[in-house]
Amino acid sequence: MPRSFTPTAEQEAALRAVGSGGNIKVKAYAGAAKTSTLRLIANRLPGRRGAYLAFNREIAEYARREFPSSMLVRTMHSMAYGAVERALRERMSLPVEPPQELAARYGIGGVDVPAITGKTVEVASFDLGRMIVDGLGRFCRSADPEPRAAHIPVDEKIGEVAARWLQEKLLPFVVRHWHESLDPRGRNAISPDVVLKVWSQSGPRINADLILFDEAQDSDEVMLSVLGGQHHAQIVYVGDPYQQIYEWRGAVNAMSTIDAPETRLTKSFRFGPTLAGLASRILQLLGEKVPVQGQETIGSIVVDDPAQAPPVDAVLCRKNVTAIWRLAAGIESGHKPAIRMRAGEIEAFADGAEQLLAGRRAFRPAAFSLFETWQEVQSFARSAFGRDLLPVVQIVDERGTGYLRALARHVTPENGADYVISSIHRAKGLEYGRVRVINDFRFRNTEGQPTLDEEELRLLYVAVTRARHVLDISGFRAGLAGS
Repeated sequence: MPRSFTPTAEQEAALRAVGSGGNIKVKAYAGAAKTSTLRLIANRLPGRRGAYLAFNREIAEYARREFPSSMLVRTMHSMAYGAVERALRERMSLPVEPPQELAARYGIGGVDVPAITGKTVEVASFDLGRMIVDGLGRFCRSADPEPRAAHIPVDEKIGEVAARWLQEKLLPFVVRHWHESLDPRGRNAISPDVVLKVWSQSGPRINADLILFDEAQDSDEVMLSVLGGQHHAQIVYVGDPYQQIYEWRGAVNAMSTIDAPETRLTKSFRFGPTLAGLASRILQLLGEKVPVQGQETIGSIVVDDPAQAPPVDAVLCRKNVTAIWRLAAGIESGHKPAIRMRAGEIEAFADGAEQLLAGRRAFRPAAFSLFETWQEVQSFARSAFGRDLLPVVQIVDERGTGYLRALARHVTPENGADYVISSIHRAKGLEYGRVRVINDFRFRNTEGQPTLDEEELRLLYVAVTRARHVLDISGFRAGLAGS
């Protein structure tokens, strides 16, 4: 939307709600001019001390160019970094203690536990150390005053009873790791999440009387706890609850937990009525009664026939291994695809496969960490539990690990590529003219019918709303378009 424009009725409603005082929520659907609305709020209230809090650095950098210079634009992590004592900040640049060394320092060895397949697997000291580190991260992103067993993530391949036992066993070590992290004289690195947690527990006060909190759907409990303490300020929570796709790292949906009056931005300026209709059908499945509105002046089409699959600008996948598979297929077809993935992430699958083929445990990537041989990976990938791994297993079996390394070296930069391949998570916040969505979602069987749970539906909503003009969902065999 241009800088100079006539606000819509929904934008005017949001402006009136802010002007009336008190905290509010603005539910903004995909492409619904959220940034323009926030800029309107900032410009219409020039006499107030304003702060725009962005979810990450990239969003903050963009906002600095868009908002008036009087508006403080920061991430919450950067505010925390500037407020904690210098000695603690300096620990962020120290060497990271590898997980296996952390486990060894704590006197923790590997343990055997039952897997969901019925077989006993060894959880090595590396994995246990990583669980401690990840447990500390989840605690720091929570509102809890001390670590809890539930903060410790356990690989989904481990049985439920064994998972609870592991969490209880490791909890004292997570508590110890937390208290070590608080020591300014510590000799190992601490994460930005530790700094944010320390700052949050100090009862911080943000120097603004109007706080615009963007991408609220992706916020952590610790961020909400900080905002909950800003009783002197009016807070505008802005986001799309249906784009909340970071539950795996402890994100919570502020749009459903904040008790405040709500306004909506439902008219998308990204796509036309056809794509809006599809997005609305997905929202219906999530229980939303208010549809997305498309722009009548924007031409958008949905392609559901594989025989008519058009050229695209972006290929979006649910899983990273599918993205690697699509990269291989594109290069084999003579295309010049880019992929939103570091070369090292692709090579990690080659490294891990080579370790397992040689009869040694692999600690990278995490997907391989609980297997002792490549045969175990092959068997798991062909089971109902492990189909996520099947594409990369087929590449290794049919082409070898050297082929994976060659893929990593032959990625075309995005500015010179025929199209971009990306996971849905990494495409969030982006848009493309023509998008193909790959059907590698995790379906479950309900009364004989394949269905998607809420997390998968939100990912699908994010994927289909990245397109402006053409959306190819032919991989879904027309079922989605006609639902």
